[in-house]
Amino acid sequence: MLDKIVIANRGEIALRILRACKELGIKTVAIHSTVDRDLKHVLLADETVCIGPAPSTQSYLNIPEIISAAAITGAVAIHPGYGFLSENADFAEQIERSGFIFIGPRAETIRLMGDKVSAISTMKKAGIPCIAGSDGPLENNILKNQALAQMIGYPVMIKASRGGGGRGICVVYSNKNLEQSIITTRAQAKIAFSNDIVYMEKYLENPRHIEVQVLADGQGNAIYLSERDCSMQRRHQKIVEEAPPGITPELSSYIGERCAQACIDIGYRSAGTFEFLFEKGKFYFIEMNTRIQVEHPVTEMITGIDIIKEQLRIAAGHSLSIKQHEVQVRGHAVECRINAEDSDTLLPSPGQITRFHAPGGFGVRWESHIYAGYTISSYYDSMIGKLICYGETREVAIARMKNALSELIIDGIKTNIELQQNIMNDKKFQCGGTNIHYLEQKLNLQTK
Repeated sequence: MLDKIVIANRGEIALRILRACKELGIKTVAIHSTVDRDLKHVLLADETVCIGPAPSTQSYLNIPEIISAAAITGAVAIHPGYGFLSENADFAEQIERSGFIFIGPRAETIRLMGDKVSAISTMKKAGIPCIAGSDGPLENNILKNQALAQMIGYPVMIKASRGGGGRGICVVYSNKNLEQSIITTRAQAKIAFSNDIVYMEKYLENPRHIEVQVLADGQGNAIYLSERDCSMQRRHQKIVEEAPPGITPELSSYIGERCAQACIDIGYRSAGTFEFLFEKGKFYFIEMNTRIQVEHPVTEMITGIDIIKEQLRIAAGHSLSIKQHEVQVRGHAVECRINAEDSDTLLPSPGQITRFHAPGGFGVRWESHIYAGYTISSYYDSMIGKLICYGETREVAIARMKNALSELIIDGIKTNIELQQNIMNDKKFQCGGTNIHYLEQKLNLQTK
């Protein structure tokens, strides 16, 4: 097993990684910015290294400082968590060139799947179902692009090849707006991702967002750990996730087996997630996330498999410890993201937490770095915790989530707890199967 690792992240995911390391007897080095000295994982780590001031460009995105922290502490590997540099191929490459282990996929795999155009092409070759589209970058030929859009069928989406997080997407309903939409998306992509390549694909009007969790060891072994439903979204950002999504066993096997085989085909290593739109019983590939996901706990709750531990074992050179036939799905799990933000405006709400109480009870899991007296910084993402509830059935899981949300106390700042309570009490959500537009439409109606 790995002797010592650097946790190149912050917040709840850094604490989650630290806990897994402790269980495996791995020593930890917590890197942090000047304003993050009091983060819980920093206080619990074996060693700490301050790598720069608060702005992430000078700290958590500072590749030389992170690698230097590994060198001066004698660490052998670096775990990127999610966000920040987790899907940065140059970061993974520089880590390996410096003689350390990157706890994640190989750099070439990250590059391959990080570009949406090359990812879609690769998935088609692997037999993964993909949505109808341009099958490559759009040219600067409006007549050709209009003909393509009409062949695909309006509405279509113009998407940035390097896009993510809901950015670099534009929905177009007719030829009239196509040219300007392409120009605008190209400009936005250049600013946001330093790459102005865009492509076109069919816009599905009422899909669900379903993703498949995979584990692969890069040694010819790969498994899938069922699926998650992430359809409850606002402004393309996931708010509630759950597993399993309630599709048939036949569909689950169909898509899971293809995802696992695709991992073997591309030599994938570590944890990963295939994201799909799902409509009328059919899957359409969106992208592959080559990192641990925020919502991984719901999969852990229904399978009993610690995904972070598996990442660490794979990085140490071990083959998968689990066979596909050993993966058993039991019960249901729901996750609510808890954000320090105004639920109406979505503006962040930094400040000091004056009072805090974590919920408890059977089947309740609270993943967070916050505590009473902790100050939420304005420099980083507003997510401050994840509340996960498990039940023998979906109904039990939702009932437990309602209770847990009522017990959760975070005073001193604004949070989205009330929004999450509203979602849990929503009749259509309780029935299941809502599409990715449902929450946005519901909230828009409430504000009118």
